[in-house]
Amino acid sequence: MLSKTLSGAVAGVDGLIVRVEVDLALGLPGFFTVGLAEGAVRESKDRVKAAIKNSGYQFPPRRITVNLAPAAVKKEGAGYDLPIALGILAASGTLTCPDLEHTAIVGELSLDGAVRPVRGVLPMVLEAKQNKIKRFLVPADNAHEAAVVSGIEIIAVERLQQAVDFLAGREIIGPSRTDVQALFARRNQYAVDFSEVRGQEHAKRAFEVAAAGGHNILLSGVPGTGKTMMARRLPTILPDLCLEEALETTKIYSTTGLLPEDMPLLVTRPFRTPHHTISDAGLIGGGRIPRPGEVSLAHNGVLFLDEMPEFRKHVLEVMRQPLEDGIVTIARAAASLRFPAQFMLVAAMNPCPCGFLGDKVKKCSCTPMQVQRYRNQLSGPLLDRIDMHIEVPPVQVEEISAQKPGESSEKIRERVNKARKLQQQRFASAPLINCNAQMGSRQIESFCPLDQPGKTLLNSAIERLGLSARAYHRIIKIARTIADLAGAERIDVSHVAEAVQYRRQQFDVG
Repeated sequence: MLSKTLSGAVAGVDGLIVRVEVDLALGLPGFFTVGLAEGAVRESKDRVKAAIKNSGYQFPPRRITVNLAPAAVKKEGAGYDLPIALGILAASGTLTCPDLEHTAIVGELSLDGAVRPVRGVLPMVLEAKQNKIKRFLVPADNAHEAAVVSGIEIIAVERLQQAVDFLAGREIIGPSRTDVQALFARRNQYAVDFSEVRGQEHAKRAFEVAAAGGHNILLSGVPGTGKTMMARRLPTILPDLCLEEALETTKIYSTTGLLPEDMPLLVTRPFRTPHHTISDAGLIGGGRIPRPGEVSLAHNGVLFLDEMPEFRKHVLEVMRQPLEDGIVTIARAAASLRFPAQFMLVAAMNPCPCGFLGDKVKKCSCTPMQVQRYRNQLSGPLLDRIDMHIEVPPVQVEEISAQKPGESSEKIRERVNKARKLQQQRFASAPLINCNAQMGSRQIESFCPLDQPGKTLLNSAIERLGLSARAYHRIIKIARTIADLAGAERIDVSHVAEAVQYRRQQFDVG
Protein backbone atom coordinates (compact mmCIF):
# COMPACT_ATOMS: atom_id res chain seq x y z
CA MET A 1 0.00 0.00 0.00
CA LEU A 2 1.00 3.59 -0.58
CA SER A 3 0.51 6.67 1.58
CA LYS A 4 1.44 10.29 1.00
CA THR A 5 1.87 13.27 3.27
CA LEU A 6 3.75 16.56 3.33
CA SER A 7 6.66 17.85 5.36
CA GLY A 8 9.06 20.77 5.24
CA ALA A 9 12.73 21.51 4.66
CA VAL A 10 14.93 24.60 4.71
CA ALA A 11 17.07 25.72 1.77
CA GLY A 12 19.28 28.50 3.04
CA VAL A 13 16.78 30.37 5.20
CA ASP A 14 13.72 29.75 3.03
CA GLY A 15 11.20 26.98 3.48
CA LEU A 16 10.58 24.16 1.04
CA ILE A 17 7.67 21.70 0.92
CA VAL A 18 8.74 18.05 0.80
CA ARG A 19 6.44 15.22 -0.24
CA VAL A 20 6.83 12.09 1.91
CA GLU A 21 5.71 8.94 0.09
CA VAL A 22 5.69 5.61 1.91
CA ASP A 23 5.23 2.30 0.07
CA LEU A 24 4.74 -1.08 1.79
CA ALA A 25 5.43 -4.03 -0.49
CA LEU A 26 5.74 -7.79 -0.19
CA GLY A 27 9.24 -9.21 0.10
CA LEU A 28 11.99 -9.47 2.65
CA PRO A 29 11.53 -6.91 5.45
CA GLY A 30 13.64 -3.81 4.93
CA PHE A 31 13.59 -0.05 5.30
CA PHE A 32 14.92 2.09 2.46
CA THR A 33 14.98 5.87 2.21
CA VAL A 34 15.48 7.56 -1.16
CA GLY A 35 15.46 11.20 -2.24
CA LEU A 36 18.99 12.48 -1.49
CA ALA A 37 18.74 11.84 2.25
CA GLU A 38 21.64 12.84 4.53
CA GLY A 39 22.87 10.78 7.47
CA ALA A 40 20.34 11.93 10.08
CA VAL A 41 17.47 11.21 7.65
CA ARG A 42 18.77 7.72 6.84
CA GLU A 43 19.07 6.98 10.55
CA SER A 44 15.40 7.80 11.03
CA LYS A 45 14.45 4.18 10.29
CA ASP A 46 15.73 3.07 13.69
CA ARG A 47 14.03 5.91 15.56
CA VAL A 48 10.77 5.43 13.66
CA LYS A 49 10.70 1.68 14.22
CA ALA A 50 11.32 1.99 17.97
CA ALA A 51 8.83 4.89 18.33
CA ILE A 52 6.04 2.97 16.56
CA LYS A 53 6.56 -0.14 18.69
CA ASN A 54 6.88 1.78 21.98
CA SER A 55 3.72 3.72 21.19
CA GLY A 56 1.72 0.50 21.13
CA TYR A 57 1.47 -0.06 17.36
CA GLN A 58 2.69 -2.96 15.28
CA PHE A 59 5.56 -2.25 12.92
CA PRO A 60 4.69 -3.85 9.56
CA PRO A 61 7.11 -6.67 8.55
CA ARG A 62 7.20 -5.50 4.93
CA ARG A 63 9.63 -3.96 2.48
CA ILE A 64 9.26 -0.26 3.27
CA THR A 65 10.38 2.39 0.80
CA VAL A 66 10.28 6.06 1.77
CA ASN A 67 10.65 8.66 -0.98
CA LEU A 68 11.36 12.30 -0.16
CA ALA A 69 10.55 14.56 -3.10
CA PRO A 70 11.88 16.65 -4.76
CA ALA A 71 14.80 14.25 -5.04
CA ALA A 72 17.19 16.92 -6.33
CA VAL A 73 17.25 18.72 -2.94
CA LYS A 74 19.36 17.35 -0.10
CA LYS A 75 17.31 16.37 2.96
CA GLU A 76 18.93 16.79 6.36
CA GLY A 77 17.91 16.68 9.99
CA ALA A 78 15.52 14.52 11.98
CA GLY A 79 12.35 16.47 11.17
CA TYR A 80 11.08 13.76 8.82
CA ASP A 81 10.68 11.18 11.62
CA LEU A 82 7.07 12.04 12.44
CA PRO A 83 5.73 12.23 8.84
CA ILE A 84 7.52 8.96 7.98
CA ALA A 85 6.06 7.20 11.05
CA LEU A 86 2.55 8.46 10.28
CA GLY A 87 3.00 7.48 6.63
CA ILE A 88 3.94 3.92 7.64
CA LEU A 89 0.93 3.65 9.94
CA ALA A 90 -1.35 5.00 7.19
CA ALA A 91 0.07 2.62 4.58
CA SER A 92 -0.36 -0.35 6.91
CA GLY A 93 -4.00 0.57 7.67
CA THR A 94 -3.44 1.44 11.33
CA LEU A 95 -4.20 5.12 10.64
CA THR A 96 -7.15 6.22 8.54
CA CYS A 97 -7.07 9.91 7.59
CA PRO A 98 -8.71 11.04 4.34
CA ASP A 99 -6.81 14.35 4.12
CA LEU A 100 -3.38 13.11 5.24
CA GLU A 101 -2.03 13.91 1.76
CA HIS A 102 -2.86 17.60 2.31
CA THR A 103 -1.46 17.85 5.85
CA ALA A 104 2.06 19.11 6.51
CA ILE A 105 3.93 17.40 9.36
CA VAL A 106 7.34 17.88 10.93
CA GLY A 107 8.98 16.56 14.08
CA GLU A 108 11.78 14.42 15.45
CA LEU A 109 10.85 11.24 17.32
CA SER A 110 12.49 9.87 20.43
CA LEU A 111 12.53 6.11 20.95
CA ASP A 112 9.53 6.23 23.32
CA GLY A 113 7.37 8.12 20.79
CA ALA A 114 7.80 11.64 22.17
CA VAL A 115 7.95 14.41 19.55
CA ARG A 116 11.00 16.66 19.83
CA PRO A 117 11.45 20.17 18.42
CA VAL A 118 13.31 20.86 15.18
CA ARG A 119 15.02 23.85 13.60
CA GLY A 120 13.54 26.02 10.88
CA VAL A 121 9.84 25.57 11.63
CA LEU A 122 8.97 29.21 10.87
CA PRO A 123 10.23 29.24 7.25
CA MET A 124 8.51 25.87 6.69
CA VAL A 125 5.17 27.21 7.93
CA LEU A 126 5.53 30.38 5.84
CA GLU A 127 6.15 28.25 2.75
CA ALA A 128 3.21 25.99 3.61
CA LYS A 129 0.94 29.02 3.83
CA GLN A 130 2.28 30.22 0.49
CA ASN A 131 1.32 26.82 -0.98
CA LYS A 132 -2.19 27.12 0.50
CA ILE A 133 -1.72 24.22 2.94
CA LYS A 134 -4.32 24.69 5.65
CA ARG A 135 -2.93 22.47 8.46
CA PHE A 136 0.54 21.89 9.89
CA LEU A 137 1.41 19.43 12.68
CA VAL A 138 4.45 20.61 14.65
CA PRO A 139 6.19 19.61 17.90
CA ALA A 140 4.63 21.27 20.96
CA ASP A 141 7.89 23.09 21.69
CA ASN A 142 7.77 24.72 18.23
CA ALA A 143 4.07 25.62 18.37
CA HIS A 144 4.40 29.25 19.52
CA GLU A 145 7.02 29.92 16.86
CA ALA A 146 4.88 28.38 14.13
CA ALA A 147 1.69 30.13 15.31
CA VAL A 148 3.28 33.52 14.61
CA VAL A 149 2.07 32.94 11.04
CA SER A 150 -1.62 33.67 10.65
CA GLY A 151 -3.89 32.02 8.10
CA ILE A 152 -2.75 28.43 8.71
CA GLU A 153 -3.88 25.96 11.39
CA ILE A 154 -1.01 25.00 13.71
CA ILE A 155 -1.54 21.74 15.63
CA ALA A 156 0.89 21.04 18.48
CA VAL A 157 1.60 17.39 19.25
CA GLU A 158 3.70 15.93 22.05
CA ARG A 159 3.66 12.21 21.19
CA LEU A 160 3.24 9.99 18.15
CA GLN A 161 0.09 8.44 19.62
CA GLN A 162 -1.45 11.90 20.07
CA ALA A 163 -0.77 12.71 16.42
CA VAL A 164 -2.39 9.43 15.31
CA ASP A 165 -5.48 10.00 17.46
CA PHE A 166 -5.86 13.56 16.17
CA LEU A 167 -5.56 12.60 12.50
CA ALA A 168 -7.96 9.67 13.03
CA GLY A 169 -10.50 12.00 14.65
CA ARG A 170 -10.34 10.36 18.08
CA GLU A 171 -8.84 13.43 19.82
CA ILE A 172 -9.54 17.10 19.34
CA ILE A 173 -6.57 19.51 19.53
CA GLY A 174 -7.28 23.21 19.21
CA PRO A 175 -5.02 25.30 16.96
CA SER A 176 -2.14 27.04 18.72
CA ARG A 177 -2.22 30.82 19.04
CA THR A 178 0.54 33.40 19.52
CA ASP A 179 -0.30 36.98 20.46
CA VAL A 180 1.94 38.89 18.05
CA GLN A 181 0.73 42.27 19.32
CA ALA A 182 1.77 41.36 22.86
CA LEU A 183 5.22 40.44 21.57
CA PHE A 184 5.59 43.78 19.77
CA ALA A 185 4.62 45.57 22.97
CA ARG A 186 7.91 44.31 24.43
CA ARG A 187 10.12 45.49 21.58
CA ASN A 188 11.58 48.66 23.09
CA GLN A 189 12.65 47.20 26.43
CA TYR A 190 16.43 47.52 26.68
CA ALA A 191 18.83 47.17 29.60
CA VAL A 192 20.90 50.14 28.35
CA ASP A 193 20.10 53.70 27.28
CA PHE A 194 21.85 56.58 25.58
CA SER A 195 21.13 58.78 28.62
CA GLU A 196 23.95 56.90 30.35
CA VAL A 197 26.50 58.31 27.89
CA ARG A 198 28.05 61.51 29.25
CA GLY A 199 29.65 63.95 26.84
CA GLN A 200 30.56 62.89 23.27
CA GLU A 201 27.77 65.00 21.77
CA HIS A 202 29.40 64.94 18.33
CA ALA A 203 29.59 61.12 18.34
CA LYS A 204 26.02 60.77 19.65
CA ARG A 205 24.79 63.05 16.86
CA ALA A 206 26.66 60.86 14.38
CA PHE A 207 24.91 57.75 15.78
CA GLU A 208 21.54 59.48 15.41
CA VAL A 209 22.29 60.27 11.76
CA ALA A 210 23.53 56.71 11.17
CA ALA A 211 20.38 55.21 12.73
CA ALA A 212 18.09 57.53 10.76
CA GLY A 213 19.61 56.63 7.40
CA GLY A 214 20.96 53.12 8.00
CA HIS A 215 24.54 54.26 7.47
CA ASN A 216 27.65 52.27 8.39
CA ILE A 217 29.95 53.98 10.89
CA LEU A 218 33.59 53.65 11.97
CA LEU A 219 34.72 55.00 15.36
CA SER A 220 38.34 55.79 16.08
CA GLY A 221 39.83 56.94 19.35
CA VAL A 222 42.05 56.06 22.28
CA PRO A 223 40.84 53.39 24.73
CA GLY A 224 38.19 54.44 27.22
CA THR A 225 36.44 57.11 25.15
CA GLY A 226 33.11 55.25 25.05
CA LYS A 227 33.21 53.73 21.55
CA THR A 228 31.91 50.32 22.65
CA MET A 229 29.47 51.86 25.11
CA MET A 230 27.79 53.92 22.40
CA ALA A 231 27.83 51.07 19.87
CA ARG A 232 25.97 48.78 22.29
CA ARG A 233 23.28 51.44 22.67
CA LEU A 234 22.70 51.90 18.94
CA PRO A 235 19.84 49.33 18.77
CA THR A 236 17.93 51.40 21.34
CA ILE A 237 17.57 54.28 18.86
CA LEU A 238 17.00 52.29 15.68
CA PRO A 239 13.51 52.48 14.13
CA ASP A 240 10.92 49.96 15.24
CA LEU A 241 10.80 46.62 13.46
CA CYS A 242 7.73 45.98 11.31
CA LEU A 243 6.15 42.52 11.13
CA GLU A 244 7.76 41.73 7.77
CA GLU A 245 11.25 42.58 9.07
CA ALA A 246 10.61 40.62 12.27
CA LEU A 247 9.63 37.52 10.26
CA GLU A 248 12.71 37.85 8.03
CA THR A 249 15.01 38.07 11.04
CA THR A 250 13.26 35.29 12.97
CA LYS A 251 13.55 32.93 9.98
CA ILE A 252 17.34 33.18 10.18
CA TYR A 253 17.44 32.50 13.91
CA SER A 254 14.94 29.65 13.57
CA THR A 255 17.07 28.03 10.87
CA THR A 256 20.25 28.24 12.98
CA GLY A 257 18.58 27.10 16.21
CA LEU A 258 19.33 30.39 17.98
CA LEU A 259 15.74 31.50 18.56
CA PRO A 260 15.16 32.09 22.31
CA GLU A 261 12.58 29.78 23.87
CA ASP A 262 10.61 32.69 25.35
CA MET A 263 10.65 34.76 22.15
CA PRO A 264 8.90 33.02 19.22
CA LEU A 265 9.23 36.23 17.18
CA LEU A 266 12.23 38.56 17.34
CA VAL A 267 10.78 42.04 17.78
CA THR A 268 14.01 43.92 18.60
CA ARG A 269 16.78 44.48 16.11
CA PRO A 270 19.66 42.01 16.53
CA PHE A 271 23.05 43.16 17.78
CA ARG A 272 25.93 40.81 16.91
CA THR A 273 29.47 41.20 18.27
CA PRO A 274 31.74 38.46 16.84
CA HIS A 275 35.21 37.98 18.32
CA HIS A 276 38.17 39.04 16.20
CA THR A 277 39.29 35.38 15.88
CA ILE A 278 36.22 34.54 13.78
CA SER A 279 36.76 32.76 10.44
CA ASP A 280 35.44 33.97 7.11
CA ALA A 281 32.83 31.16 7.13
CA GLY A 282 31.72 32.21 10.61
CA LEU A 283 31.35 35.82 9.51
CA ILE A 284 29.82 35.38 6.06
CA GLY A 285 28.37 31.88 6.34
CA GLY A 286 29.32 28.56 4.80
CA GLY A 287 30.35 25.08 5.84
CA ARG A 288 29.76 21.69 4.27
CA ILE A 289 26.06 22.36 4.55
CA PRO A 290 26.01 26.19 4.26
CA ARG A 291 24.69 28.02 7.30
CA PRO A 292 24.12 31.75 7.83
CA GLY A 293 27.05 33.67 9.32
CA GLU A 294 27.21 36.68 11.61
CA VAL A 295 26.39 39.14 8.82
CA SER A 296 23.08 37.31 8.26
CA LEU A 297 22.37 36.97 11.98
CA ALA A 298 22.71 40.78 12.07
CA HIS A 299 20.12 41.16 9.26
CA ASN A 300 17.87 44.18 9.98
CA GLY A 301 20.14 45.00 12.92
CA VAL A 302 23.71 45.87 13.86
CA LEU A 303 27.01 44.06 13.31
CA PHE A 304 29.60 45.48 15.71
CA LEU A 305 33.28 44.77 15.03
CA ASP A 306 35.25 45.92 18.05
CA GLU A 307 38.97 46.43 17.45
CA MET A 308 38.38 46.03 13.73
CA PRO A 309 42.08 45.94 12.68
CA GLU A 310 42.55 42.89 14.92
CA PHE A 311 40.37 40.84 12.55
CA ARG A 312 42.21 38.92 9.87
CA LYS A 313 42.39 40.94 6.69
CA HIS A 314 40.89 38.29 4.38
CA VAL A 315 37.96 37.92 6.81
CA LEU A 316 37.23 41.63 6.61
CA GLU A 317 37.53 41.69 2.83
CA VAL A 318 34.75 39.13 2.36
CA MET A 319 32.32 41.70 3.77
CA ARG A 320 32.55 43.82 0.63
CA GLN A 321 29.70 42.05 -1.18
CA PRO A 322 27.15 42.11 1.68
CA LEU A 323 28.02 45.73 2.48
CA GLU A 324 27.30 46.64 -1.14
CA ASP A 325 24.41 44.30 -2.00
CA GLY A 326 22.81 43.28 1.32
CA ILE A 327 22.98 39.65 0.18
CA VAL A 328 25.49 36.83 0.76
CA THR A 329 25.80 34.29 -2.04
CA ILE A 330 27.48 31.00 -1.17
CA ALA A 331 28.19 28.76 -4.14
CA ARG A 332 28.74 25.02 -3.81
CA ALA A 333 29.01 22.28 -6.41
CA ALA A 334 25.48 21.07 -5.68
CA ALA A 335 23.72 24.40 -5.23
CA SER A 336 24.06 28.12 -4.70
CA LEU A 337 22.39 29.65 -1.64
CA ARG A 338 21.57 33.27 -0.85
CA PHE A 339 21.38 34.59 2.70
CA PRO A 340 19.99 38.05 3.54
CA ALA A 341 22.55 40.42 5.08
CA GLN A 342 21.07 43.91 5.21
CA PHE A 343 22.80 45.15 8.35
CA MET A 344 24.37 48.29 9.79
CA LEU A 345 28.11 47.91 10.28
CA VAL A 346 29.54 49.63 13.35
CA ALA A 347 33.31 49.28 13.74
CA ALA A 348 35.67 50.58 16.39
CA MET A 349 39.43 50.91 16.32
CA ASN A 350 42.32 52.53 18.12
CA PRO A 351 44.64 54.94 16.29
CA CYS A 352 47.58 52.52 16.74
CA PRO A 353 48.34 49.07 18.25
CA CYS A 354 48.99 50.45 21.75
CA GLY A 355 46.01 52.77 21.38
CA PHE A 356 47.54 56.06 22.50
CA LEU A 357 48.74 57.73 19.31
CA GLY A 358 47.83 61.40 19.61
CA ASP A 359 46.77 61.09 23.25
CA LYS A 360 47.70 64.14 25.34
CA VAL A 361 48.22 62.15 28.56
CA LYS A 362 49.78 58.80 27.65
CA LYS A 363 52.66 58.49 25.21
CA CYS A 364 52.41 56.16 22.22
CA SER A 365 55.00 53.35 22.22
CA CYS A 366 54.46 52.20 18.63
CA THR A 367 56.93 52.63 15.78
CA PRO A 368 55.75 54.18 12.49
CA MET A 369 56.04 50.75 10.87
CA GLN A 370 53.77 49.18 13.51
CA VAL A 371 51.21 51.95 13.06
CA GLN A 372 51.28 51.53 9.28
CA ARG A 373 50.91 47.74 9.52
CA TYR A 374 48.00 48.13 11.94
CA ARG A 375 46.14 50.55 9.68
CA ASN A 376 46.87 48.49 6.57
CA GLN A 377 44.55 45.82 7.96
CA LEU A 378 41.72 48.04 6.68
CA SER A 379 41.92 48.33 2.93
CA GLY A 380 40.88 51.43 1.04
CA PRO A 381 37.94 49.73 -0.74
CA LEU A 382 36.59 48.46 2.59
CA LEU A 383 36.89 51.87 4.26
CA ASP A 384 35.20 53.42 1.23
CA ARG A 385 32.11 51.30 1.95
CA ILE A 386 31.80 52.71 5.47
CA ASP A 387 29.74 55.88 5.23
CA MET A 388 30.79 57.72 8.37
CA HIS A 389 34.29 57.98 9.92
CA ILE A 390 34.10 59.49 13.40
CA GLU A 391 36.92 60.59 15.69
CA VAL A 392 35.96 59.97 19.34
CA PRO A 393 38.06 62.19 21.66
CA PRO A 394 38.64 61.50 25.38
CA VAL A 395 35.84 62.58 27.69
CA GLN A 396 36.57 65.46 30.04
CA VAL A 397 36.38 64.79 33.80
CA GLU A 398 33.69 67.44 34.34
CA GLU A 399 31.49 65.71 31.74
CA ILE A 400 31.87 62.32 33.42
CA SER A 401 31.02 63.73 36.86
CA ALA A 402 28.07 65.78 35.60
CA GLN A 403 24.82 64.94 37.38
CA LYS A 404 22.57 65.81 34.45
CA PRO A 405 21.88 62.70 32.31
CA GLY A 406 22.12 62.82 28.54
CA GLU A 407 19.18 62.65 26.15
CA SER A 408 17.27 59.37 26.40
CA SER A 409 17.15 56.73 23.68
CA GLU A 410 13.37 57.12 23.47
CA LYS A 411 13.60 60.79 22.46
CA ILE A 412 16.30 60.09 19.89
CA ARG A 413 14.30 57.15 18.52
CA GLU A 414 11.28 59.41 18.02
CA ARG A 415 13.31 61.64 15.69
CA VAL A 416 14.77 58.59 13.94
CA ASN A 417 11.29 57.12 13.37
CA LYS A 418 10.06 60.39 11.86
CA ALA A 419 13.01 60.48 9.47
CA ARG A 420 12.47 56.85 8.48
CA LYS A 421 8.78 57.49 7.76
CA LEU A 422 9.80 60.21 5.32
CA GLN A 423 12.13 57.74 3.63
CA GLN A 424 9.42 55.07 3.44
CA GLN A 425 7.15 57.53 1.66
CA ARG A 426 9.98 58.59 -0.64
CA PHE A 427 10.84 55.02 -1.64
CA ALA A 428 7.28 53.68 -1.79
CA SER A 429 7.73 52.86 -5.48
CA ALA A 430 11.05 51.08 -4.83
CA PRO A 431 10.25 48.16 -2.46
CA LEU A 432 13.88 46.98 -2.25
CA ILE A 433 14.99 50.32 -0.74
CA ASN A 434 14.09 51.01 2.89
CA CYS A 435 16.45 53.81 3.88
CA ASN A 436 18.78 56.44 2.43
CA ALA A 437 21.89 54.28 2.76
CA GLN A 438 20.44 51.80 0.22
CA MET A 439 19.90 54.39 -2.53
CA GLY A 440 21.47 53.79 -5.91
CA SER A 441 22.69 56.41 -8.35
CA ARG A 442 19.21 56.73 -9.89
CA GLN A 443 17.58 57.49 -6.52
CA ILE A 444 20.38 59.91 -5.59
CA GLU A 445 19.77 61.83 -8.81
CA SER A 446 16.00 61.92 -8.22
CA PHE A 447 15.81 62.63 -4.49
CA CYS A 448 19.07 64.37 -3.60
CA PRO A 449 19.49 67.48 -5.78
CA LEU A 450 22.03 69.96 -4.40
CA ASP A 451 21.86 73.72 -4.72
CA GLN A 452 24.87 75.57 -6.11
CA PRO A 453 26.46 76.39 -2.71
CA GLY A 454 26.10 72.74 -1.69
CA LYS A 455 27.69 71.52 -4.93
CA THR A 456 30.57 73.96 -4.55
CA LEU A 457 31.24 72.90 -0.97
CA LEU A 458 31.05 69.20 -1.78
CA ASN A 459 33.31 69.47 -4.84
CA SER A 460 35.86 71.41 -2.79
CA ALA A 461 35.77 68.82 0.01
CA ILE A 462 36.16 65.89 -2.39
CA GLU A 463 39.15 67.53 -4.07
CA ARG A 464 40.80 68.57 -0.80
CA LEU A 465 40.28 65.24 0.98
CA GLY A 466 41.02 63.11 -2.09
CA LEU A 467 37.82 61.08 -1.78
CA SER A 468 36.48 58.60 -4.34
CA ALA A 469 33.31 58.75 -6.41
CA ARG A 470 31.75 56.24 -4.00
CA ALA A 471 32.54 58.56 -1.08
CA TYR A 472 31.02 61.46 -3.05
CA HIS A 473 27.70 59.63 -3.30
CA ARG A 474 27.84 58.50 0.32
CA ILE A 475 28.24 62.09 1.52
CA ILE A 476 25.14 63.03 -0.48
CA LYS A 477 23.22 60.16 1.15
CA ILE A 478 24.28 61.33 4.61
CA ALA A 479 23.26 64.90 3.74
CA ARG A 480 19.84 63.58 2.66
CA THR A 481 19.47 61.87 6.06
CA ILE A 482 20.47 65.04 7.93
CA ALA A 483 17.86 66.95 5.94
CA ASP A 484 15.25 64.29 6.83
CA LEU A 485 16.06 64.65 10.53
CA ALA A 486 15.56 68.40 10.16
CA GLY A 487 12.29 67.86 8.28
CA ALA A 488 13.69 69.70 5.24
CA GLU A 489 12.44 68.82 1.78
CA ARG A 490 15.65 69.91 0.03
CA ILE A 491 19.31 69.49 0.93
CA ASP A 492 20.99 72.81 1.70
CA VAL A 493 24.62 73.75 2.26
CA SER A 494 24.44 73.25 6.05
CA HIS A 495 23.39 69.62 5.58
CA VAL A 496 26.27 69.05 3.16
CA ALA A 497 28.72 70.71 5.56
CA GLU A 498 27.71 68.40 8.42
CA ALA A 499 27.85 65.34 6.15
CA VAL A 500 31.39 66.23 5.07
CA GLN A 501 32.43 66.35 8.74
CA TYR A 502 31.47 62.68 9.03
CA ARG A 503 33.88 61.72 6.20
CA ARG A 504 36.85 63.90 7.13
CA GLN A 505 38.86 61.28 9.01
CA GLN A 506 40.86 59.31 6.48
CA PHE A 507 43.50 56.69 7.19
CA ASP A 508 46.75 56.32 5.40
CA VAL A 509 46.28 52.76 4.26
CA GLY A 510 47.88 50.70 1.57
